[in-house]
Amino acid sequence: MLGFFSFTEVTDPATHPAYNKWHQLDHLPEQFSIEGIQFGQRWVCSPRCLEARVAASPLLARCQYMTLYLLRDASVLPEFVDLAQRLRRAGRFFEARRAHLSGPFEVTERWASRHALVSAAAVPFRPGCGVYVVVGKGEALGRALKSQESGVAGVWEFAAQPHVAGAAMTPELRIAVGFVDGDLWEVSAQVGASYADRDGVEWAGPLERVDPYQWGWFG
Repeated sequence: MLGFFSFTEVTDPATHPAYNKWHQLDHLPEQFSIEGIQFGQRWVCSPRCLEARVAASPLLARCQYMTLYLLRDASVLPEFVDLAQRLRRAGRFFEARRAHLSGPFEVTERWASRHALVSAAAVPFRPGCGVYVVVGKGEALGRALKSQESGVAGVWEFAAQPHVAGAAMTPELRIAVGFVDGDLWEVSAQVGASYADRDGVEWAGPLERVDPYQWGWFG
């Protein structure tokens, strides 16, 4: 299984509502027309998330959104890319955006908290309050998130796949996504110190879920 990530900056501050409308009501639903797309969701680095973030490289610091798709395997990628191109040709693409980190990552580990009750494979499909995301080099990026007795339903970890078509990242890059089902800010406060001064961490912080038609974080 692959996770396809996109860490995205909206380049025109006035267009956040338009971007969210386009992505949530047009672009995201179309992805599920592809057989092999098993999951897709986007989260926002709201102003409150920005305050709670403990690490961000100069490039990723500009991103306000993260999208994650789960693909059955690499055979899904050509149709995934082709759909994006067809939508662009049809005028159904949002131009005032820039993806600073985008591409396929292999799922390397799945873990579920005992309180979540579901299997680790089911964690992303549970309703949640947001995610805590760590991007960096080195293994065990999700260790601090797994140490939480409550608040974190599970953690999925991913490794870059630079040899896969469409990839553009260093081979050592990894991402840990903690699926939060408790208080997002409490979890952030508890795990933040573990990532604030860790070598190789390029992003560590919470992201809020994007609820339909609730797109007012940036005024």
